[in-house]
Amino acid sequence: MNTENENAFPGMYMDYQSQLEEQMRDQIETASEAAKLVEGTLQERIIAALKNVYDPEIPVNIYDLGLVYNVDIDDEKVAHIEMTLTTPGCPVAQTFPSMVEAVVRSIDGVEDAQVNLVWDPPWTQDLLTESAKLQLGLL
Repeated sequence: MNTENENAFPGMYMDYQSQLEEQMRDQIETASEAAKLVEGTLQERIIAALKNVYDPEIPVNIYDLGLVYNVDIDDEKVAHIEMTLTTPGCPVAQTFPSMVEAVVRSIDGVEDAQVNLVWDPPWTQDLLTESAKLQLGLL
């Protein structure tokens, strides 16, 4: 929302911001708990956490949507995540990467997280997992 709209509708903007912040806290907590339940590598625990982060407009997690292209962990336990969004005009393009970083940072064993948002290759429905396609009624 731009500054002009914030000034014209301050209560609405604050309510929306509060809802987003609450949703972000809930997703971080849920994803962190999911990672704790996985007995596996750090990468497997990160993926489990990402499977508990949902696109705000599509009721499917970002991993099964195919938004996460790559997860690497370096020797210093910094997670490097390459991901995209469904469209460059996505309304959460400015905030969503930082939420994903916060989720991954909350996982035991991760020292830091860096999300690289990329647009090439562009996201298409071909990147959906079978599970996501079933959830969305595409199979």
